[in-house]
Amino acid sequence: MKRKKTLFLTQFSILLAIEAIFCFTPLGSLPALGPIVMTLAMIPVILTALLLGPKAGSLMGLFAGLFSLIIWTFMPPSPIVAFIFSPFYSLGEISGNFGSLIICLVPRVLIGTVTGLCHQKFSKIFPQKDVLNYALSAALGSLTNTFGVMGGIWLFFGNQYSTIAGASMLYVVGFTILTSGVPEAIMSAIVAPAVCKPVGVALKNK
Repeated sequence: MKRKKTLFLTQFSILLAIEAIFCFTPLGSLPALGPIVMTLAMIPVILTALLLGPKAGSLMGLFAGLFSLIIWTFMPPSPIVAFIFSPFYSLGEISGNFGSLIICLVPRVLIGTVTGLCHQKFSKIFPQKDVLNYALSAALGSLTNTFGVMGGIWLFFGNQYSTIAGASMLYVVGFTILTSGVPEAIMSAIVAPAVCKPVGVALKNK
């Protein structure tokens, strides 16, 4: 039990360090289209959920959300929309609120939860197809984040965000999903089996 606990803490710490690197350095962002970027911050969350389970993945998602909150509060990559992700930031008369916390934290936590639970379910449906299992679980976890964030923006800041974007929320949501959400899901579906398949074999062989 002590060895398993030590192994778990070591693995979680390594993934947490990678999460911090992706969140606090330019290495965690890839250009997509226009001002939209693909973020790699969900990758360690997905890997944690697949390798260590949904509880560990959800905890890693919480860390990812807290890191995001720090970034959007003190060094926002786009100050004009920082209020959406931080209750401590304001733009003129528009201020962040409790909804900002929900948008910043909840979708990240759900990445780990959904990915881990899907992995457990797909392991029973596709017992001999680890690559398909990892890819589907990762893609669904990534899309959970995209829909969670955009749904939260629509719910809590729909009018303000559409005014800033100069377009209807339906257009903004659709554009973001196509240019950022889908590429992130595809990237996750590629990275997850590429990492988890060999790591899983190594762990089984101790």
